[in-house]
Amino acid sequence: MYKGYLLDLDGTIYRGKELIPEARDFVQELQKREIPYLFVTNNTTRRPEAIQTMLAERFDLSVPLSTIYTASLATVDYMLEKNLGKTAYVIGEDGLKAAISEAGFEEDPVTPAYVVVGLDTDLTYEKAKIASLAIQNGAHFIGTNPDLNIPTEEGLLPGAGSLVRFIQASTRVEPVYIGKPQAIIMEKALERIGLTKEEVVMVGDNYMTDIRAGIDNGIASLLVLTGFTQAEEVPDLPIPPTHVVNSLAEWSFHE
Repeated sequence: MYKGYLLDLDGTIYRGKELIPEARDFVQELQKREIPYLFVTNNTTRRPEAIQTMLAERFDLSVPLSTIYTASLATVDYMLEKNLGKTAYVIGEDGLKAAISEAGFEEDPVTPAYVVVGLDTDLTYEKAKIASLAIQNGAHFIGTNPDLNIPTEEGLLPGAGSLVRFIQASTRVEPVYIGKPQAIIMEKALERIGLTKEEVVMVGDNYMTDIRAGIDNGIASLLVLTGFTQAEEVPDLPIPPTHVVNSLAEWSFHE
């Protein structure tokens, strides 16, 4: 039915440290059938290389590095295209900071061209203060993704979107979001997989990010009920996904 698959990670392939076995089987079936796929993740805490290693070592799922496209990489693409300057103040972890640094941006906590806010498990008031003052001084405010929560084996934890909203509340400045469901990460993902929007399906567990990424950008969507969005919510969704399954074991590949 589809020539390629865009896949979420958190809540779709795994929940926190727990593998979703049906998801591994699904990806291995894509590999067996030689169907193109690309992991499109709002996760900015890890480098793509670390995600690749985690999938292999923790979940016994071996994938090429070229199949991993993070919101960190999409953020860098946006910053380079915006071309406001090569300085930034970043709230985030290694995956985000490394991507921005490796793209040639220098850290500037006072008058940066960009303030970028992603998930940071070591967020402090001092970091929030520096970001808020820089935005008030004219820095371009970027939120890596709008995810308010992260599904884990413990439950729903605060996501990057919660941190972005914290800074937004203190500055009263609207951020530019990069990750799903925004267009930039989806457009770049299509370029990477080498297919058109009519040829792919976006697979994910979160209606507000994964599925809206499909709906808002003219891409078919497959909601899998293994993470954020629950089965009882489906009848009341404002725009239904193209497909809904309880797990990826229910998905039928059409020859």
